[in-house]
Amino acid sequence: MMPLTMANAGEENIIKKVGGKEDTRRFLENLGFVVGAAVTVISQVEGNIIVNIKDSRVAIGKDMANKIMV
Repeated sequence: MMPLTMANAGEENIIKKVGGKEDTRRFLENLGFVVGAAVTVISQVEGNIIVNIKDSRVAIGKDMANKIMV
Protein backbone atom coordinates (compact mmCIF):
# COMPACT_ATOMS: atom_id res chain seq x y z
CA MET A 1 0.00 0.00 0.00
CA MET A 2 1.13 3.54 -0.77
CA PRO A 3 -0.45 7.00 -0.66
CA LEU A 4 -2.08 8.28 -3.86
CA THR A 5 0.67 10.93 -4.13
CA MET A 6 3.18 8.13 -4.91
CA ALA A 7 1.13 6.68 -7.79
CA ASN A 8 2.42 7.15 -11.33
CA ALA A 9 0.44 9.29 -13.77
CA GLY A 10 -1.67 7.26 -16.19
CA GLU A 11 -1.62 4.16 -14.00
CA GLU A 12 -4.92 2.80 -12.69
CA ASN A 13 -4.94 2.01 -8.98
CA ILE A 14 -7.54 0.53 -6.65
CA ILE A 15 -8.29 2.39 -3.42
CA LYS A 16 -7.51 0.16 -0.43
CA LYS A 17 -8.05 2.58 2.47
CA VAL A 18 -9.23 6.13 3.09
CA GLY A 19 -7.80 7.69 6.26
CA GLY A 20 -8.19 10.98 8.07
CA LYS A 21 -10.86 12.41 10.32
CA GLU A 22 -14.52 11.49 9.96
CA ASP A 23 -15.46 14.66 8.05
CA THR A 24 -12.47 14.30 5.71
CA ARG A 25 -13.36 10.68 4.94
CA ARG A 26 -17.00 11.60 4.30
CA PHE A 27 -15.92 14.43 1.97
CA LEU A 28 -13.65 12.09 -0.01
CA GLU A 29 -16.37 9.40 -0.15
CA ASN A 30 -18.80 11.95 -1.62
CA LEU A 31 -16.25 12.62 -4.37
CA GLY A 32 -16.10 8.87 -5.12
CA PHE A 33 -12.97 7.93 -3.16
CA VAL A 34 -14.27 4.70 -1.63
CA VAL A 35 -12.48 1.42 -0.94
CA GLY A 36 -12.44 -0.73 -4.10
CA ALA A 37 -12.89 2.19 -6.52
CA ALA A 38 -10.49 2.57 -9.45
CA VAL A 39 -8.56 5.85 -9.54
CA THR A 40 -6.11 7.10 -12.17
CA VAL A 41 -3.70 9.98 -11.57
CA ILE A 42 -3.81 12.40 -14.52
CA SER A 43 -1.23 14.93 -13.35
CA GLN A 44 0.42 16.50 -10.34
CA VAL A 45 0.91 20.28 -10.30
CA GLU A 46 2.51 22.06 -7.35
CA GLY A 47 1.30 19.48 -4.86
CA ASN A 48 -2.23 19.31 -6.23
CA ILE A 49 -3.29 16.09 -7.90
CA ILE A 50 -5.81 15.69 -10.72
CA VAL A 51 -7.36 12.23 -10.87
CA ASN A 52 -9.96 10.36 -12.89
CA ILE A 53 -12.48 8.63 -10.65
CA LYS A 54 -15.91 7.30 -11.65
CA ASP A 55 -15.75 8.94 -15.09
CA SER A 56 -15.04 12.42 -13.74
CA ARG A 57 -11.93 14.49 -13.09
CA VAL A 58 -11.30 15.64 -9.55
CA ALA A 59 -8.53 17.87 -8.22
CA ILE A 60 -7.45 17.36 -4.61
CA GLY A 61 -4.67 18.76 -2.47
CA LYS A 62 -1.58 16.81 -1.51
CA ASP A 63 -2.64 16.54 2.14
CA MET A 64 -5.93 14.88 1.11
CA ALA A 65 -4.20 12.62 -1.44
CA ASN A 66 -1.83 11.39 1.27
CA LYS A 67 -4.85 10.04 3.18
CA ILE A 68 -5.91 7.86 0.23
CA MET A 69 -4.04 4.55 0.13
CA VAL A 70 -3.80 2.55 -3.09
